[in-house]
Amino acid sequence: MLSVNEKAMEIAEEMMDWSEELRVKVIELKSGAKIIDCGINVPGGYEAGLMFTDICMGGFGASSITVHKVNEIPFAFIDVFTDHPAIACLGAQKAGWRISVDKYFAMGSGPARALALKPKKTYERIKYEDEYDHAVIALESNQLPDEKVIETIAEASHVDPANVIALVAPTASMVGSVQVSGRVVETAIFKLNELGYDTTKIISGSGCAPIAPVVKDDLKAMGSTNDSVIYYGSVFLTVRGFDEALFRQVPSSTSKDYGKPFYRTFKDAGYDFFKIDANVFAPAEITVNDLETGKTYHTGHLNGEVILESYGITGI
Repeated sequence: MLSVNEKAMEIAEEMMDWSEELRVKVIELKSGAKIIDCGINVPGGYEAGLMFTDICMGGFGASSITVHKVNEIPFAFIDVFTDHPAIACLGAQKAGWRISVDKYFAMGSGPARALALKPKKTYERIKYEDEYDHAVIALESNQLPDEKVIETIAEASHVDPANVIALVAPTASMVGSVQVSGRVVETAIFKLNELGYDTTKIISGSGCAPIAPVVKDDLKAMGSTNDSVIYYGSVFLTVRGFDEALFRQVPSSTSKDYGKPFYRTFKDAGYDFFKIDANVFAPAEITVNDLETGKTYHTGHLNGEVILESYGITGI
């Protein structure tokens, strides 16, 4: 059986072995649990961001960084691929675990979700759950978790607290920018799942998106990092069985909230996520190759103007 936690452990152990080179910091709690600070009290970097992204995918995907242009302006882009899209994206990478303990809050993603089954309906849809004695979780937060937070994660994941590894990165950090853009394929898989498509029919997935420049404010960083996928994320899927009407609904441009930087949309909604059209959380464009017919389809488009506005580009 494929184990997302076992594969992710290999990458996490490598991160800890090379922490100085990666500009991350390993903290061992009294319980024996290990925290890998990827951007709170350390700078982190692109390589740490790629490993964070690969861990989020449970080791069943890989990422790299290149440079492309948006309206003739160069930016770093992340390229991601997986040959196990449903498991890597929905079974691990999806930010599906809201971790709230006392005053601590973080969005949890990564392999530990497949032990805790957060949320259970996702795992029922893709017919997958993990069994492993270690839990690896990725936390998007500007605070490091304490023993109580780790105990909560361990209990839900059915492992000993000493066997928990938690990676933590704020949205407003290099690792944060990399890993959010690294969810470009996951947003397409998630959208298809929400539309009722059987994501186990997706054989492989690849995608790319620009990596948002780091800003100082976490709220604004949340906006620009999401915009990287919403307005300039490209996805290519290989599937068995295509539904044209359904796939046309995937791109972010189908949302009523499409057309302006996400931070403005969030602000206009009174900073209430529930007032935002969930359809906007999707890649800008998608191309699909159907192995059953041998045909290839494309829908959606890139929007460089909104990206540059979101990034706040100024000339020199």
